Amino acid sequence: MIKRVWILAFIAISALTLSACKPGADAAKTAPPAPPAATVNGKQIPAEVFAVVAQGQLQKKPSELSPEQRKQVLDGLVDLYVVAQQAEKENVMSDPEVAARIEFQRESALASAVVQKHMKGVKATDEELKAEYDRQIAGMPKTEYHARHILVKDEQVAKDAIAQLEKGAKFEDIAKKISIDPSKAQGGDLSWFTPDRMVKPFSEALEKLKKGEYTKEPVKSEFGWHVIRLEDTRPANVPPFESVKDRLAPLVQQHQLRDYIDGLRKTATIQGL
Repeated sequence: MIKRVWILAFIAISALTLSACKPGADAAKTAPPAPPAATVNGKQIPAEVFAVVAQGQLQKKPSELSPEQRKQVLDGLVDLYVVAQQAEKENVMSDPEVAARIEFQRESALASAVVQKHMKGVKATDEELKAEYDRQIAGMPKTEYHARHILVKDEQVAKDAIAQLEKGAKFEDIAKKISIDPSKAQGGDLSWFTPDRMVKPFSEALEKLKKGEYTKEPVKSEFGWHVIRLEDTRPANVPPFESVKDRLAPLVQQHQLRDYIDGLRKTATIQGL
């Protein structure tokens, strides 16, 4: 599943780009064929290609381009066609990697077109948005932690700090004196956070502590050795559904797209997996 996510995102983004570049259906049926944007060695650069590039590069329709912008797009296309024609003369298609890239780009364009067509009439309902909200909330941390820590590079230094704490030294004073973390200025205070914001060894050690306790052994992470003290906990803040509703629609659409592609896979004859 993880390996397929980037392909799904690529198709979805390409479909959105295609949608932005594509004229309305009525306009496509009634408008006469547009003259080519230019001709290179007898080969026409279609007006539709010019429009796609203008939209992709400048986010503008051809009619919205200034003369300078039109020349910019056209010069780029002429360069492209000149070099592509030279590639044909040199038969670079015989290179398997080049052929593979062209094949992938062709399939991507076709997939983007059909996805754009399918998703055009698909809307996220309130029920689907609420279900996605519930899924997101279920995966969120339920508790926020307020903690302090002392970060040092050497394990023995961390053990010495713990020994000082055992003798009654103040955590804040030791942090200000030896910690290499920017929080040292606040006595190691990290304020409030959820465990997912910290590296795993830190979070795992923190979640085992009770309020006011500190780690009796140094905790190693990629940053060094930590001595951690739990100050307090509180329930994590959960945003109301209405405040995040608009941000949930793209997630629902991803699920809808995934379902559509999975449906196509079920009817396909696939070998080699």
